[in-house]
Amino acid sequence: MALTTKQVDKLVRDAQPGATADTDGLYLKVGPTGAASWQFRYQIGGKRRMMGLGACSVLTLAEARDKAAEARKLAKQGIDPLEARKAAEVAEKAAVTTFKTAALDYIESHRAGWRNAKHGQQWENTLAQYVYQKFGDKPVGEVSTEDVLGALKPIWSGKPETANRVRNRIELVLDAARAKGLATGINPAAWRGHLDKLLPKRSKASREHHAAMDYRDLPAFYKRLTTERVSLSAAALQLTILTACRTSEVLLAEWSEFDLDSRLWTIPGERMKAAVAHRVPLSDAAMDLLDTIIRMGKGEGEGYLFPGAKAGKPLSNMAMTMVLRKLGHGDLTVHGFRSTFRDWCAEETHYPNIVAEQALAHTVGNAVEAAYRRGDLLDKRRALMADWATYCSTTAASNVIPIGTKAA
Repeated sequence: MALTTKQVDKLVRDAQPGATADTDGLYLKVGPTGAASWQFRYQIGGKRRMMGLGACSVLTLAEARDKAAEARKLAKQGIDPLEARKAAEVAEKAAVTTFKTAALDYIESHRAGWRNAKHGQQWENTLAQYVYQKFGDKPVGEVSTEDVLGALKPIWSGKPETANRVRNRIELVLDAARAKGLATGINPAAWRGHLDKLLPKRSKASREHHAAMDYRDLPAFYKRLTTERVSLSAAALQLTILTACRTSEVLLAEWSEFDLDSRLWTIPGERMKAAVAHRVPLSDAAMDLLDTIIRMGKGEGEGYLFPGAKAGKPLSNMAMTMVLRKLGHGDLTVHGFRSTFRDWCAEETHYPNIVAEQALAHTVGNAVEAAYRRGDLLDKRRALMADWATYCSTTAASNVIPIGTKAA
C-alpha cells in the first residue's frame, strides 16, 4: 500500500528504526539514530541491490518516487542504476579536474615516499615550465597525444634528459587519473608502442650538456668569487666548486654530516643520485671555508650548512645561480663546474680516470667490476681534491703549477 505524506511525516517524527515500503521497490528507512532516508530496492543480474536516493529532509515523497522511477527504468534496460550513478559522478569530477589539479594531487600523495624534498620540487618545476602552459587547464580525461607532443617536441632534441623526465611524469599523472576513473583509453604519454612511433629515440637526439666554464678560466673566476661576493650563497658556490659535488648535495648538507677532525664530509645515500653514501675529502681550502661559514654566525653542529630565509629550510636552488649572474656568468650553470673539474683532471693531471669518476660519485664499470672494487679510493681522492683546491685558488697570472705529477 502506497504511503501518504502524512504517514511519511509521522514515521520521520516518531523516528522508530525500520523500513516501510511505498510502491515498486521504494522504501522509507529510519536508521538507529533516527535519520530517515529514501531507498530503492531492485534486482539486476539475479542479485538484489539497495540504492540510496537521499534524505527525507531533502527529498519529498513525490521526488523520491521520481528518482525511483528513473532507477527502475535503467534496471529494466539491464543497466545497474548504482553503477550508472557512479559513472556519472566520475564523469562530472573528470570534467572539472584539470591536468594541473591531477598533477598537484599526484605530487602531494607521493611526496612522502620520495627520498628528498628536491625530487618533489623538480616535479613541480618541470611540469610548471614545460606542461601547464600547454594543457594544464585541460580536463585530465581529455589530454591527447597531440597535447603531449606539443609539450615534448620543443625540448626533445635540445634537452633529451629533461624531455624524458617530463614525458615520464605526464605518463604517471595520467596513469593515476585512469586508476581513479578520471580518464580512459590508452595513455597518450606512453612510450612503448605509442610515442616511440612518433618521436626519435633518445640515442638519436643530441645529448644535453650543462653550460660549463673552461677550466683555464676558473682560477680568475674563483678569485672574483672569493673577493667580490661575500655571502652564504657565494660560500655555497665555493664549496660546490671545491668538492665537485652536485647542487642539491651542497644545499641540503647538514653539519651532522661533517667530521672536521677527520676532514671528511659523508653524504648519506638517500641524498645521492646513485643512492649510495659518498665520502668527500675536505681540502685545506674547504676546511677554511667551513671555518668562515662558522664565523659568519651560521653555527656548527646542527641544521643546514646553508640555511635559507625560512626557518628549517635550506638556501634556494637558485641562490648559486644568482651569484653566477651577478658575476656576469649568467650563461653558465652551477652543475657545469663538475664538467670543469673533470676536464681539468683529464687535461692537467695524471690521476687515473677511475679516481676522477669516483670523486664525482659516478658509477664506474660494470656489476662484476663493482663487486671486486669495494673501496672508494679515499686517499687518492684526497690528494686529487687537494690539487684541485690549489689550482682553483691560484691567481690567473700564475696558474701553471705542477700538480698531480705522479700517478695516484
